[in-house]
Amino acid sequence: MPSDWQRALAVVAHPDDLEYGCAGAVAGWTDGGREVAYLLATRGEAGIDTLEPDKCGPLREQEQRAGAAVVGVTTVEFLDYKDGVIEYGTGLRRDIAAAIRKHRPELVITLNHRDTWGGVAWNTPDHRAVGRATLDAAGDAGNRWIFPELTEQGLAPWDGVRWVAVAGSATPTHAVEAAPGLERSVRSLLEHRAYIEALTDEDPETYCRTFLTQNAQRAAESFGGKPAVTFEVFSR
Repeated sequence: MPSDWQRALAVVAHPDDLEYGCAGAVAGWTDGGREVAYLLATRGEAGIDTLEPDKCGPLREQEQRAGAAVVGVTTVEFLDYKDGVIEYGTGLRRDIAAAIRKHRPELVITLNHRDTWGGVAWNTPDHRAVGRATLDAAGDAGNRWIFPELTEQGLAPWDGVRWVAVAGSATPTHAVEAAPGLERSVRSLLEHRAYIEALTDEDPETYCRTFLTQNAQRAAESFGGKPAVTFEVFSR
């Protein structure tokens, strides 16, 4: 995995997307003195069937901030798109490009933008839209003639994105060793307790540990036998 960078911006659709996908890697990066910021397109307000959106959104925001703090991330921002109905388009690209110009990352992280998780496991519309828009916005952010209104708002073009790393890809190309950040990744995901308790009857800690450990162990088959957090990395 590229290591010659100082700032990263992670852009995903929902609270918990990063905790399910790559918080273990983030923990190692922040331990090494790198800066990582989170940008969430929604507040996940449609994510709990038994809780109305106006109550669910603030709760899930709180859980996201707590989960981020566990892995050393203090900057967590929200775009306030509606959960479940995000559409790919220029508006979404512009909002993400604005955040890239603001935070000036060398590494941008997002979640699987493809139709499936591999095989027949269908991906959600929000993940597909935000992932694809993030890949495009990494280029948009550096072009002064795309979204010139951002320059007028004081957000100068940023052409410094060198890589976009996609977590949750069925075709990963790079990996970060999972062991150093595994325990904190478990605690980070566990901060989404209300969501997890609505999702499964399993003990929340057992569920989080099993999910993250099994994913890391599966990755070991392709990355030198070491449990890993994987990414599909697109260079720019």
